[in-house]
Amino acid sequence: MNCLLDRLLPFWIALLALAGPAVAAPLTLDELLARPAAPAGVVFEIIDRDPVALDVALPWVKQAAQRLKARHPGLPMALVTHGQEMFALQTGKRAGNQAIHQIAESLSRDDGIPVHVCETYAGRRGLATEDFPAYIDVAPTGPTQIRNYEALDYVRLVVPRAAVLKTR
Repeated sequence: MNCLLDRLLPFWIALLALAGPAVAAPLTLDELLARPAAPAGVVFEIIDRDPVALDVALPWVKQAAQRLKARHPGLPMALVTHGQEMFALQTGKRAGNQAIHQIAESLSRDDGIPVHVCETYAGRRGLATEDFPAYIDVAPTGPTQIRNYEALDYVRLVVPRAAVLKTR
């Protein structure tokens, strides 16, 4: 038995070495800004368990988008939010979340950055497309929406979690 494990160990090490680049960490905003050439586009990803994460995440996205556009004018961008935080974007929750709704609407309408939420996750809570305002696109699934952008050579930029942003 040990002999078999000894023979398979190099195989597993080689497999992990090959898989390493495929599971590399996503870029940070600073790394993306330091690149000499613009990517085809950028898709921001927000996924957080904190239901009020958008209070700090959306201003971060707005500022990051401005910095990216200053560095690379005309750079296409999109935003996918698919964690607990996305529920604050419901039409019925606008009164208690005016600031984030204003930023989301501004990103969508003024900046040309589509804002997507996850229909699958919303459905688990009994919510439908109609429960979100017109400036929010309800995508079938958040992860698939991100992969669709990545298939267009967009770079995924993971927004830091609210707990991290609150300490900055």
